[in-house]
Amino acid sequence: MAAKGKSEWFDWLKALLIAFGIAFLVRTFLFTPIIVDGPSMQPTLHDRDQMIVNKFLYKIDEPERFDVVVFHANDQKDFIKRVIALPGEHVAYKDNILYIDGEPIEEEFFLDTRVDIETNDFTLEVIKGNYGTVPEGHVFVLGDNRTNSTDSRLLGPIPIDQIVGKASVIYWPFDRFKFIGE
Repeated sequence: MAAKGKSEWFDWLKALLIAFGIAFLVRTFLFTPIIVDGPSMQPTLHDRDQMIVNKFLYKIDEPERFDVVVFHANDQKDFIKRVIALPGEHVAYKDNILYIDGEPIEEEFFLDTRVDIETNDFTLEVIKGNYGTVPEGHVFVLGDNRTNSTDSRLLGPIPIDQIVGKASVIYWPFDRFKFIGE
């Protein structure tokens, strides 16, 4: 009888250790939760939205224009912003229109909002680092709330190896549940 009790206890302990091990591996290498901190991605994301970040995607693929990404801004803080320009591209804003390599680009993610997004005019040359194009291995990111966002206009282009992953889904609050960029 005592041996059966020990065996059952050992089975439970083994199951818990396996579950914790799997959870650790998933969180470390595949997906991680984040909480949006601040208004810089409004109207797309709201302060305190809880999201899942796909950490695996950029191990096998490169970021694409308009992906919403989480990156290490410094040792203590991660930021969430939208990829606007890719390596080798020139980026500029004039009269509230995005230009990539001189061609106007429609920011379709703003079409379903009822908010007018204002972006002050700038060119890549006046951004920190005085670049002509986004350097190889980097992306240019902006917050959707262009008047209240610390992004590549202040930080300069973001190294791709500093990107944690792609923000995939808002899961809380539940009434805001949605997939991002779908």
